[in-house]
Amino acid sequence: MNKPASVVTIGNAIVDVLAHTDDRFLADNRLVKGSMNLIDADEAIALYAKMGPAIEISGGSAANTAAGIASLGVPAAYIGKVCDDQMGRVFRHDITAAGVTFRSEPIIGEPPTARSFILITPDAQRTMNTYLGACVLLSTEDIDEPLITAAEVTYMEGYLWDRPSAQEAYRHAAQVAHAAGRKVSLTLSDTFCVERHRDSFAELVAGHVDILFANEDEAKALYQTDSLDDTLAHARADCEIAAITRSEKGAIILNATSTYEIAAEHVEDLVDTTGAGDLFAAGFLAGFVEDRHLADCGRMGAVAAAEVISHIGARPEEDLKQLIDGRFQKPQKPSISA
Repeated sequence: MNKPASVVTIGNAIVDVLAHTDDRFLADNRLVKGSMNLIDADEAIALYAKMGPAIEISGGSAANTAAGIASLGVPAAYIGKVCDDQMGRVFRHDITAAGVTFRSEPIIGEPPTARSFILITPDAQRTMNTYLGACVLLSTEDIDEPLITAAEVTYMEGYLWDRPSAQEAYRHAAQVAHAAGRKVSLTLSDTFCVERHRDSFAELVAGHVDILFANEDEAKALYQTDSLDDTLAHARADCEIAAITRSEKGAIILNATSTYEIAAEHVEDLVDTTGAGDLFAAGFLAGFVEDRHLADCGRMGAVAAAEVISHIGARPEEDLKQLIDGRFQKPQKPSISA
């Protein structure tokens, strides 16, 4: 690694299997549209057999964010667990080819590398059915302390919170980051995930998180609120910065003293919402470590999210740096006189 990563992301290392389907297929298989369901090995085999033609690409929420950050020219690293199998090697090749530092040690033997079956309906909603496999074995031993100490932000995905060992790893990563004077960021990931772990998520957010990412439904589920204003008040009390996304309504970025409403970018053809939140976080964090204004960080997130929902898959296909550089002037660092 030539230079330290500015952002380190931690999460479930997963290979995404994406296929188009319809509402009837979801109903026939008792799947809730837009949800993320955890499945076992037998269910994974059965669902894969029923799916139509699919695209297989490396993924996972925090890995997508790391790839987006790297595509914006900001050094990024990723911590996640794969098996030393074919899918694990594909995952490692793909993420490093995207410019992300990935030096987590693989598992030798079982369980296999995780995979997520992503079913995309004509309205561009995605329903995820995930076999976690090797990624759930991430523990405090996998936390690369030198990476985190050097990075300006450590970003963690909520999906990994299902396992006690991962919860310990997250708390440890947060402690390492804060001891070095760095920021800790979390994305809530999924409403069902929040509902499974509301109390422990609330403790994590209030006690360890500086920058919170969530969509409106996830944030309301965390704080058990009905109104957006109440939700924002809770988030402001808990965190230094919160970024609440609202789909076509854009996003709200807030800190202790200010609130910024960010308009959604126009998307000519909405194809697949997979990765929208991941890439919003990528754009925002890339701007944050470049010392941009919070409103511009939010606008960068909106541009990155709009690009990724215009095609299949959760990794950018266009040059995000070129897209964003065309809209923003990079701030000049103040000169230091002798």
